[in-house]
Amino acid sequence: MNFLFAYKMAIKSIWGNKTRSALTMLGVIIGVMAVIVAVGFAQGSMQTVTNRIEGMGSNLITCMILSTSESKQLTLKDLESLEQSSQYITKISPYILKQSNVKYETNTKSTRIFGTDENYLEMEGMKLESGRFISALDIEKNDKVAVVGATIKNKLYDDEDPVGKYIKINGTKFLVIGCVESVANGMEGTNDDMVMLPISVAQRTLKITNVTMFLAEARDGDVIDIATQKVKDFLFDIYRDNDQYVVITQEAMLSVMGDISGIMMLILGSIATISLVVGGIGIMNIMLVSVSERTREIGIRKAIGAKRRDIMIQFLIESLLLTGIGGIIGIILGLLAIKYIIGNIGLIQPVYSLPWTIAAFSISLTIGITFGLFPAYKAAKLNPIEALRNE
Repeated sequence: MNFLFAYKMAIKSIWGNKTRSALTMLGVIIGVMAVIVAVGFAQGSMQTVTNRIEGMGSNLITCMILSTSESKQLTLKDLESLEQSSQYITKISPYILKQSNVKYETNTKSTRIFGTDENYLEMEGMKLESGRFISALDIEKNDKVAVVGATIKNKLYDDEDPVGKYIKINGTKFLVIGCVESVANGMEGTNDDMVMLPISVAQRTLKITNVTMFLAEARDGDVIDIATQKVKDFLFDIYRDNDQYVVITQEAMLSVMGDISGIMMLILGSIATISLVVGGIGIMNIMLVSVSERTREIGIRKAIGAKRRDIMIQFLIESLLLTGIGGIIGIILGLLAIKYIIGNIGLIQPVYSLPWTIAAFSISLTIGITFGLFPAYKAAKLNPIEALRNE
């Protein structure tokens, strides 16, 4: 029996049991789709965060203070002295952060309140949608002004321009002077979900006297290591303990994100691959049922000269067709899900991975061969006389 004839018989068998074939392919479809979407989500998340970090510049240093000691605190004056004394650091932006309720008229929301200075917007790679940002004069004069994110604009001001309106924080009214352009499609808990105040005013409003975090900008990428060491030495002089603070560069952040992305892709890909294996088990079960139902047909074919190899090839081709068609449908649905679901959410970039798409399809075909072998072997070894007796 040639392969073309075996192929035609396999197609005839699949088409003759359309509902059963569709249900058999469902496990493979879901498995392949899951692999593509899971990897696309992981790579899209990594790409979005990477772009965000790179947009902040390769010469940015992020510092977080972990110390809770009241006797050893980082102050604005300390940071001013660091900026003025180091030729490798061109700019420093301190900030403090606290969760609090904000209110406009009858609308209330819990959000993050940032206290920062005039350098923060540029150093974070953010842009204004309207109005202006906090100025050095606002900090010097302790002006009660605020800059809001896209989520606050959506929730409190019903998508209207909040500039010129007031917002109330801990009972104090602040004039909104600017609105930051959305970086995460207005999602809650992201950088869109915050209100920024002059740091001098925020310290009193939030009752935080010390600086808990700050950004430092190195002169250029060539001196980033020297600048980072200067910051570490500066903080060590204050706290005398390396465990009281964390200093990290953008390059280190990208390296960490790469590791996290790799682990996430491995976990999500493994989970999705398991669903493919489950689909393969379903195919094996259906093929075994098909062998039982077609015992008499197999007996007739053997009686008129079909060899074991011919029977085995027919069932293997049938299994491969089921997984192959299921794999193609899964690829199409996976790519559509990335484009129209992940893409429309807007939180992360839609990313399509050709290697993983090919890998998912290859796995589906491998599963077709692996889980089709036993039913094919069982069909091939049937005794023709016993098979013909089957009713």
